[in-house]
Amino acid sequence: MHDLVIFDCDGVLVDSEVVSNTVLAANLQRHGLSLTVRECMAQFVGGTMAGVHLQAREMGAALPDSWVEDVYAEIYAALRTATPLVEGVEALLDRLESAGVRFCVASNGSPEKMQITLGQNNMMHRFKDAMFSAHVLGTAKPDPDLFIAASTAMGGRRPIVIEDSPSGALAAQRAGYRCLGFAPHDDGARLAALGAEVFQDMAQVPGLIGL
Repeated sequence: MHDLVIFDCDGVLVDSEVVSNTVLAANLQRHGLSLTVRECMAQFVGGTMAGVHLQAREMGAALPDSWVEDVYAEIYAALRTATPLVEGVEALLDRLESAGVRFCVASNGSPEKMQITLGQNNMMHRFKDAMFSAHVLGTAKPDPDLFIAASTAMGGRRPIVIEDSPSGALAAQRAGYRCLGFAPHDDGARLAALGAEVFQDMAQVPGLIGL
């Protein structure tokens, strides 16, 4: 059985991706790049905002050098209004705790963003000393080092990753970790192509990991 579950944050623990990408699409529209929310999610989910900055410029957006800081301020303001947990997450964490399986979160997002999204759902205590951010560690998915650092810090001998983005699934693959690909809104084909085992409901996880 796995002794550590490494969760992504956005789209896995908290249902934040639509909110964030709605803000992002509106922002890019103001800077000359017209993308729908769905197109933004397909293009950018799982990456870093610095990466979005570069890609959007290449796609024709006239973005200022201060854009990353500016768009984060807009996104954080929207997330503060209401960011619900993904359905079934609390029950899953309870099940892991009762089975003695440790868990942590490893995100390309900033500690501030996780504080906003997890904090408003009274979840920070559940991830005390178990939060790993690309902004702090200086390494982001799809590089495997974020997951490896999290596993090492948590003492995981048989870690498993739960991800919703291709970049996260690729990071898990590169780290040599088993990955469950959360795809509640589609068939998860992009995740499956990177070796993730696709599932649609958090209630499926205990069975998938042998609890």
